[in-house]
Amino acid sequence: NVTGHLASGLPGDADAVKMIYLAVELTDLVAGPARSAADAVDLLEQLCRRLAEGMEERGWELSAAAPLVGEVLGHELPSAVAVLGFASTEVVPRLARTTDEIENILRALNGGFVPAGPSGSPTRGLVNVLPTGRNFYSVDPKAIPSRLSWEVGQALADSLVARYLADTGDYPASVGLTVWGTSAMRTQGDDIAEILALLGCRPVWDDASRRVSGFEIVPVAELGRPRIDVTVRISGFFRDAFPHVVGLLDDAVRAVAELDEPAEANYVRAHADQDTAEHGDRRRATARIFGSKPGAYGAGLLPLIDARNWQSDADLAEVYAVWGGYAYGRGLDGRAARGDMETAFRRIKVAAKNVDTREHDLVDADDYFQYHGGMVAMVRHLTGESPEAYVGDSATPDQIKTRTLGEETHRVFRARVVNPRWMAAMRRHGYKGAFEMAATVDYLFGYDATAGVVDDWMYEKLSAEYVFAPENQEFMRQSNPWALRGITERLLEAAERGLWAEPDEQTLERLRATYLELEGDLEGGGE
Repeated sequence: NVTGHLASGLPGDADAVKMIYLAVELTDLVAGPARSAADAVDLLEQLCRRLAEGMEERGWELSAAAPLVGEVLGHELPSAVAVLGFASTEVVPRLARTTDEIENILRALNGGFVPAGPSGSPTRGLVNVLPTGRNFYSVDPKAIPSRLSWEVGQALADSLVARYLADTGDYPASVGLTVWGTSAMRTQGDDIAEILALLGCRPVWDDASRRVSGFEIVPVAELGRPRIDVTVRISGFFRDAFPHVVGLLDDAVRAVAELDEPAEANYVRAHADQDTAEHGDRRRATARIFGSKPGAYGAGLLPLIDARNWQSDADLAEVYAVWGGYAYGRGLDGRAARGDMETAFRRIKVAAKNVDTREHDLVDADDYFQYHGGMVAMVRHLTGESPEAYVGDSATPDQIKTRTLGEETHRVFRARVVNPRWMAAMRRHGYKGAFEMAATVDYLFGYDATAGVVDDWMYEKLSAEYVFAPENQEFMRQSNPWALRGITERLLEAAERGLWAEPDEQTLERLRATYLELEGDLEGGGE
């Protein structure tokens, strides 16, 4: 935020030229290169760090903000003072109360009352979720999507359609989207808003309660594109926490399917008409929301990958369909509908998953490859071709981006997975840090098995940094040799399955030797 205010307070146009100009100007305040827009961002971040460190030294006293800004920047900048003032009065005091976590746990164990607080993500502007350690409550399901998330959802839909148009020259006939309850709680419904926008609908809110009272259909002429069919794979938590939203989306799909519009302007109706002609059941033909069996959770792929008990896409798709082939909506309530799910999945041209926070990424948890990668694998199995796999990035709501899954994987790989600073941070966490490194390799492998997104050079880099680098190898041998063995075994499995298509034979020999050595040490009790 301070970076934005600093940039907005200096002269120039809002483009790359302005940023380069800023970089040159900023060298009067802080040392560093000034040849590109990226350099300008780096210089601004150095200034922001000086401001934050200066406020820390001054105990985050509100009165210190204005003098410090003048000292660091050489002139007054009221917007930066306002941001530091907000940090002093709101953010820092709330962060200081994170010790409430232990106190409230002990109070709960003693039968005492734990104060309530809202859920959400501080990185999405929800500072009121701090301090942590409270008994958090969810959002009002009837207030999803919010007005702000509607703006973000529209931008996500527009970005996805624009990217597909640029990549293929056509509109996607059907989009598959993975929707989680935790994301809905953090964003107040970005994913839901995107689905409505793709369908060509908009929410209607009650002004008094801010609740969603229904939806209205946007005319095709105003929409400016065809209505995109959307197939949704919901998580078990979303099913349980947001039944009202499931009903809203189902109503929207069914309403759009009954519009008197030509097939080329309304893919939802075109597909529903095709399926109705085949089996005569309009309700089945408009089922677009699928999830786990009532009372069940997950996508089922993690146990399969961990057990190494699979051979092809058919095995992955079978598990994904068995776990997710239940239809939800008005009057459906988790009805077994594997056939209808597969019919909808055969039409998917884009398999999408949105990322709304910088607090975790695609290879930080197994759910990403299970839900999103599983969708890609199932479509590939059903059609013989992989759909376009996209990741919508709304972590900065006013800078929505749609990347391919490959682009996002490469970005995360370079920014975190093999980032020396991240690996150093994991080494500070001992056993758990080594476990996180091993889990990251597992999740990358899972995404590669389902969606084919890990290149050979990435496997080589993982071998070099996680297994062969003396500092990391010694750390894991001492802190968690099982993690090092697991990483080595997973890399060898990638080569055996052909995911690592052309591994260097010397690299494989070193991996085998390391694995056998670890196996001997562990079986011998580490003697």
